[in-house]
Amino acid sequence: MKIVIVNFSGRANGNCHAISDQIEALYPFDKVKRYDFHALSVSPCGNCDYECFIARNKCAYIKDDIYKIYENITNSDLVYFIVPNYCDYPNAHFFIFNERSQCYFQGQQLLLDKYLSVPKRFIVVSNTGKDNFIQAFGYHVSESDSLRTLILSPKRYGKISIAGDLMSSREAIDELKKFCSANDK
Repeated sequence: MKIVIVNFSGRANGNCHAISDQIEALYPFDKVKRYDFHALSVSPCGNCDYECFIARNKCAYIKDDIYKIYENITNSDLVYFIVPNYCDYPNAHFFIFNERSQCYFQGQQLLLDKYLSVPKRFIVVSNTGKDNFIQAFGYHVSESDSLRTLILSPKRYGKISIAGDLMSSREAIDELKKFCSANDK
């Protein structure tokens, strides 16, 4: 089984990083490919002439890390997206990832179908609602796949989001492990 973990946080040692560590430890190390956005070279869409609409390999940013992420997800068996809540929405890294999909999938319906068929699990670090996340995540799963999302609220476990200590809570770890083990079935 090939697992991909995508940590969209810009923080090197925050809650999303610690959650990624916990998930990574659940699987054999040689089966997991992990991407931490804080360590990647990623460009948002823009400052171009929409070359990707003419030919997907003409994207001005084709050499950054986005293509590698999409390639590995499309060829995996299960993906975990770990997304922090910024102002009641997924953070900018998640939206850059969304934008750049148009270049990766441009004119490649079979590739898009393959990507959508890969099971994806979404973990959000949030003390507020989830509606905006559900809508954004819906673009990454097929219509027949149910959206599997876990909202981990630091406040619920007596933690402060910015402190990055959510995974110091045994209850939060147990909830994460339960979510992950249910997805393996």
